[in-house]
Amino acid sequence: MKNKNLINIAAVAVLSLIISCNGSAQQIDLNAIKPLYVSEPVDFDTDDPAIWINPADPAKSLVIGTDKDANGGLYVFDLKGKIIKSKTVKGLKRPDNVDIAYGLNLAGKKTDIAVTTERLTHKLRIYSLPEMKPVDNGGIPVFVDETGAGFRDVMGISMYTDPSGKIYAIVGRKSGPKAGGYLWQYLLKDDGKGNIKADLVRKFGSYSGKKEIEAIAVDNELGFVYYCDEQFGVRKYYADPLKGNKELALFGQGDFAVDNEGVAIYKTAGNKGYILVSDQGARQLKVYSRIGKAGAPNQHPLVTTIKYAANQTDGIDVVSVPLNADFKHGLLVAMSDDKTFHFYRWEDLAGKKLDVNR
Repeated sequence: MKNKNLINIAAVAVLSLIISCNGSAQQIDLNAIKPLYVSEPVDFDTDDPAIWINPADPAKSLVIGTDKDANGGLYVFDLKGKIIKSKTVKGLKRPDNVDIAYGLNLAGKKTDIAVTTERLTHKLRIYSLPEMKPVDNGGIPVFVDETGAGFRDVMGISMYTDPSGKIYAIVGRKSGPKAGGYLWQYLLKDDGKGNIKADLVRKFGSYSGKKEIEAIAVDNELGFVYYCDEQFGVRKYYADPLKGNKELALFGQGDFAVDNEGVAIYKTAGNKGYILVSDQGARQLKVYSRIGKAGAPNQHPLVTTIKYAANQTDGIDVVSVPLNADFKHGLLVAMSDDKTFHFYRWEDLAGKKLDVNR
């Protein structure tokens, strides 16, 4: 019996270790939340997902994910993680992050769009949804006239829709100035020929200089933008360019094992909810209050830490509306380093500690 117990203990020890993408051993929490689905793999390297909610039928919603390579692509998945080949776009030059906006007025029609950053060409690439047809006339150059090393290597993207319906792209890059202007904000509009053009309206955002700024998330309802200054903290600004460039908050310092990476917002009734940030390399999400402390809305305390199965997570996205029988309270999609995306039920992640939309 003693030998049998020793064998069982050894088996558990083996199961609690993996080899990460950089070859180092990592501890696995065997109680970590498992995804309901793992997507079919992409060709090269998953990086960032975005969830499009089908307004006509949420059960037919889509997940769009980047395959980050010089011959990469935008993969389109159904809600079980199956690749929809007819919608997937191949041949993009290192697409990095991707985000969604709804209802851009294009050629007289309200059009939903997926916007990705094409790093090697220094462009935004934009596709109509759900068709995934290009509407960018070959791509929109960004960070034009920047000359610093990495200053045009476009990476992060998040879309902001203001109360009047104007749609902006907030764009990050591999490197930029420390004092302000790391992020550039562009107003998207019809070019008069049924394609999209972008007008630069703002440069903002401080930078620690520690690593880079990639992950960005916008809270449309409350009007804020959050971004991860990796290995330093999460920064908060107004999303409306007319409200100025003052930094409103810096939080999450000291909370992360290595990099604070992906960022997304789970929204609940009454404009409450959570700011989620992936702790890259630690297989976990850090959860912060969306509305801050009582009387101090720009102080965002850590609410809890969620252990999950995804590894080396760069990008995440989350929605809080019911989609289908699988995702009754929302869906979180997280990149994992085996060329896949993990699809999680929100109620599995929330457990008894966090609220769900009902």
